[in-house]
Amino acid sequence: MSPSRTDFLTGVRASVPIVAASAPFALLFGALAVDNGLSVGEAVLMSALLFAGASQMVGLELFSSGIAPWIIVFSVFAVNFRHVLYSAALGRRMGLMPGWRKAVAFFFLTDPQYASAETRADGGKPLSFAWYMGMAVPIYLFWVLGGFLGAVFGRLITDPEAIGLDALLPIYFLGLVLGFRQRSGWLPVVIASGLASIAAYHTVGSPWHVSLGALAGVIVAVLLPPVPDTAGSAPAAREEAS
Repeated sequence: MSPSRTDFLTGVRASVPIVAASAPFALLFGALAVDNGLSVGEAVLMSALLFAGASQMVGLELFSSGIAPWIIVFSVFAVNFRHVLYSAALGRRMGLMPGWRKAVAFFFLTDPQYASAETRADGGKPLSFAWYMGMAVPIYLFWVLGGFLGAVFGRLITDPEAIGLDALLPIYFLGLVLGFRQRSGWLPVVIASGLASIAAYHTVGSPWHVSLGALAGVIVAVLLPPVPDTAGSAPAAREEAS
């Protein structure tokens, strides 16, 4: 089996828990889209072109409120601003991807995709295009499919909270955050982001609290003292000792 095919299948396997966690959210979006006046085709098109769960929810709410289009655009940007930071962080790790492939990869960039890519790179494995797309394509396809099924059959689920569907995605995102707990400065960054997000939610309001919380975490990470790279100096020290 070629390395590219192996990487692709590895990515597909990594996508399975993400598909399972996001499926209820995709169904919920489809149902809400139809309830807010979109047709089934429009709901599917929104999932296919925007491909951003939280932003799609915000867009639905604002569309139904009759708010000016520029406010909707800025609100969606506020929710998705973190993807600018994701792209900057991953861009330096995508040495094996030419320019056009990076553009494709960034379209499919999601929170779990970013977390898995960082974890893979931290483990010393190459961030290949085959692995990246092996993970991204199933997530994308099942997200669009879930939106379609939710738009067609979503009204059968009258109360998602009663069966706990609303808790699945937050629990999964909490798992993503905890996956980085071994990194230096993790705790102060998480605390700063959380407190800033809560404060922004009660003052500025949603959806700006998402970006403001992320910005607070970035500022704290920049202000923290740098950690010396002991991994690179260890071999040299051993050679001197011998």
